[in-house]
Amino acid sequence: MAITAQMVKELREKTGAGMMDCKKALVETEGNMDQAVDFLREKGIAKAAKKSDRIAAEGTTYITSEGDTAVILEVNAETDFVAKNENFQVLVKEIAEHLLANKPATVEEALAQTMKNGKTVDVYVNEAISKIGERLSLRRFEIRTKGENAAFGEYLHMGGRIGVLAVLEGTTDAAAAKDVAMHAAALNPKYVSRDQVSEEEVARERKVLTEQALNEGKPEKIVAKMVEGRLGKFFEEVCILDQGFVKDPDQKVRQFLESKGATLTEFTRYEVGEGLEKRQENFAEEVMNQVKK
Repeated sequence: MAITAQMVKELREKTGAGMMDCKKALVETEGNMDQAVDFLREKGIAKAAKKSDRIAAEGTTYITSEGDTAVILEVNAETDFVAKNENFQVLVKEIAEHLLANKPATVEEALAQTMKNGKTVDVYVNEAISKIGERLSLRRFEIRTKGENAAFGEYLHMGGRIGVLAVLEGTTDAAAAKDVAMHAAALNPKYVSRDQVSEEEVARERKVLTEQALNEGKPEKIVAKMVEGRLGKFFEEVCILDQGFVKDPDQKVRQFLESKGATLTEFTRYEVGEGLEKRQENFAEEVMNQVKK
């Protein structure tokens, strides 16, 4: 019987197992869905399915580089306790090394790739779920490259709670690059410079600031001038080059870079769990649930 992509998808949704494991199970059971589920359960792979609906919003960011290539990634777990687990940290390191060596374009492509240990990333993560007992996931990653006269700024804050990878051109000063990455971790800018902010975002901010000024009772003839001044403050909040340098607030990040003969071409800032719904722990309720079992 031909095994279709839809069958693999259905089995994955039922069990939470990896794509390659699901395909193998369907081949072994000649396309019988129920037997394929049992096959995965017997192998211990479907154990991860019971955890597939849990929220994995803890975890760590991690950065590694070699030569002119670097990668920043976020791997999630359900609890901060597991994020500090040695096995989890080994998992993150090995995935990072794989990403750096193989340079997949997407998370989906990465999960399907085979690692040095002969397993796909997807299978490796699911095996770790079975051993560690929590839902784990490779959430995102970025691979960056640089030229010869350039430096990577690599900074992990609070053991990986926040990770920043910056690329400076025009200098090989890794310490300066790290300082810029540290600044981005602290002040959380969204863009490098003003020209990266879309016209739509600027127009929306200008409209909000205009309404604010009018509601404050400011004369219409001076509102436009006030709004442009306040837009400057907006750019200082979102653009790293316009921000006061965290290690020396008397100068802008732009000025710090100029003193090093450097240009910041890009940066990536990850904060663990940002944008994810976090599980609210209720210890009393958890104890009562255990008592009732």
